[in-house]
Amino acid sequence: MQQEKICLQNSDGRGYVVSLGPVSLVWVIAANGMVGCGAFDVEALQKFGYPAARVRPVRGTSIGTLDDLLAGEIKDANPAAVQSGIFIGMTGKEALDCLS
Repeated sequence: MQQEKICLQNSDGRGYVVSLGPVSLVWVIAANGMVGCGAFDVEALQKFGYPAARVRPVRGTSIGTLDDLLAGEIKDANPAAVQSGIFIGMTGKEALDCLS
């Protein structure tokens, strides 16, 4: 597992990459929520009132690195994330700044 500090607008986040063979789970936890790759169920996290969003890749076919996640485009955001200012189409980095 790779772990890396991610500098955000108002605080630092923690980024993680877990290799699962041909794919990776990639996510960043900010002070007030998280942004992850397409494997995360943001609606399930809504049941706990936890702000969460998923990104789609803007280059390549999948999110494999933290850089991919930060550059990716938000494709889903749960209501708690939307209340934090996240909207479909913004970058992963912009969404994480909203959650910082």
